[in-house]
Amino acid sequence: MGDGDIRIGDAEREQALRLLGEHLGEGRLDVEEYGDRSARVTTAKTRAELLALFDDLPAPRPVFGRVAPLPSVTPAPRGGFWLDQRLTRAIVPAVGIVCVAVFFLGLRNPLIFLLVPLVAVLLGRWSNRR
Repeated sequence: MGDGDIRIGDAEREQALRLLGEHLGEGRLDVEEYGDRSARVTTAKTRAELLALFDDLPAPRPVFGRVAPLPSVTPAPRGGFWLDQRLTRAIVPAVGIVCVAVFFLGLRNPLIFLLVPLVAVLLGRWSNRR
């Protein structure tokens, strides 16, 4: 994959729009050309598509940072009990539903709802130690 095939984000599009505005201010583009190129900037997906809008213009042109490769992350093996992330995410809402059911089925003590944040904190601390 070449540099031109790298996808761009909002920061790159904003930079290109600002630079097109400078070219408009310098008289290198008329309002119609500026509007056309600005519309194309908002739909550009790659660096090549964005740079093509500046082919016939002198500097300033968009400048892109170096793309760093994503680090490969392998979780360190830990001892102890391990829960699937989907299960962990489902526990707090399930505790909330159980608390509502227990509250309406007889135990009319609102303190039962303190179990929800307590379970969330405990799961958060437990998952940070893994």
